[in-house]
Parts: sequence; C-alpha cells; structure tokens
Amino acid sequence: MNIKILSRNSNLYSTQRLIEAAKKRHHHVEVIDPLKCDLIIEKRKPSIFYKGRMILETDAVIPRIGASVTFYGTAVVRQFEMMGVFTTTESQSLVRSRDKLRSLQVLSRARLGLPKTVFTNYSKDVGEVIDHVGGAPLIIKLLEGTQGLGVVLAETKNAAESVIEAFNGLQARVIVQEFIKEAGGADIRALVVDGHVVGAMKRQGKEGEFRSNLHRGGSATVIELTDEEETAAIKAAKAMGLGVAGVDMLQSARGPLILEVNSSPGLEGIEAATGKDIAKTIIRYIERNV
Repeated sequence: MNIKILSRNSNLYSTQRLIEAAKKRHHHVEVIDPLKCDLIIEKRKPSIFYKGRMILETDAVIPRIGASVTFYGTAVVRQFEMMGVFTTTESQSLVRSRDKLRSLQVLSRARLGLPKTVFTNYSKDVGEVIDHVGGAPLIIKLLEGTQGLGVVLAETKNAAESVIEAFNGLQARVIVQEFIKEAGGADIRALVVDGHVVGAMKRQGKEGEFRSNLHRGGSATVIELTDEEETAAIKAAKAMGLGVAGVDMLQSARGPLILEVNSSPGLEGIEAATGKDIAKTIIRYIERNV
C-alpha cells in the first residue's frame, strides 16, 4: 500500500516508528508536512499538491497533527477523505477532540464517568463556580492548553478565586474541575486502536507534582486495566469517533473518570512502558480497512 504520514517532523519518535512498521510490512511510506500541502477544491476531482507535485494513488493517511496546526492540518485530512483515502483519524473526530469543552459534553452524553466540571462565560460569581465542584482544592484548566501546560491546582478557596479572576480578566477561557485526591497525582493512559485497548500505562507525577504528563517529568509503568477501565477507554474512543486514541483516566472511588481523549497520542511512552509494538498495530488497522 501507499501510506502517507502527515507530520511536520519526520524525526519524531512516533513518526519514525510508524515509518519503520510500515516498511517492515512492505508498504511504501512517505512523510508529508501538512502545512506545505496546497488543496485544490473543485466539483469532480479534489486534489492535493505537495511541494509543486500532485499527490497520486494514496491508499491511507496517518494524521500526526499537532495542536498548534489543527485548523490547516484538519483541512488537509478532510481533502484526503474527499479523495476517497482511508484515514486512521477522521477530520471531524480530530476537530472534536481538540475542543476540550465539546469533548467533555460528548463523553457526558455517552454516560462516561468524568470529574465534575464547570464552564461559565467569565462569571463574576467565582465563589459559586468553586462551590459547584465541591470547593477547594480544585483544578483550573485553560481550554487551549496541551501536555499539562495551563493546568493549575488551587489548594485553597482564596487561591482558586485569584486564579479564576486572573484568567477571566485576560479573557482566557477556562474549565474548573473537582480535584480527585485518591488518584494521588497519577493517571492511566490507555491506547485504543480499532475498538481494542492495545496497551496501557500508569503515569505518576514527580514528587510534589500533581500533573502526570511525561513531558513534565512524570514516570510510566505498565498496568493491567480492570474490566471497568477497559470498557470506559473503548467507549470513550468510540464516542469521539476515533480509530486511534489515547484515553486518559483517573482512578477514583467511584470508578474510572475520563480526563481527555487524545487524537494524536505519542507512542514513545506507551511502547517503552508496555514493550508492545503499537506502531505495527496501527499499520495492521490500516491493512484491515483498505
């Protein structure tokens, strides 16, 4: 097959592993920078030009679209879809996953466990917002943040009020969430491919850090999911319409709580923790569908 990986940097671990896995299974693979694609939109023959040449005979694309280039990256994925090309992440699901608020509403509608979350239009009654999530400590998240950036733990009501008021003053959209104390600064990342959990790891924040992101110095170990956690991860990926997804969950006294569903999950942490060849699983997913 002829596979294109949409990635801005062919040297990234995840991109390299996908190239390796595709070549091992005797596919032709090329990395293309979505920002260098020109889209020709017309009635009969939508097409894409990349660095001056027309892209022909593509069987599948693997979008590895960074958050900062979501708008144009999604347009490129959509153009491939119009050309009848299979994609591991559909454009509509990609857009939906990048909107934290919309994602939470979609997951809530699917009856999945979530930390209690409040979103307001820069409400002046900050005290009421805090009370809605059960008071401090609580989590404040910028809607635009990624990799743990723009996430604040406010340990007291005064601190929470100050942070929320500061964000509101800057016209920065935030969500306020209850703090799940029993999670102990750890979360679970389950990698779902084609409706199956293919790997899971527990990520623990470094000493004194409540965020467990590996980019923030957290550590990862392999974990065996409970049936309830596995079902929640599969349901979350399905609700978001994602063929490949990184589902982040907290372990709480009331069962697994979904934090977010990532449409472009990194492979390095999960492959290192589990010892599994996740890249190969993604290529096999394409083979079943093309």
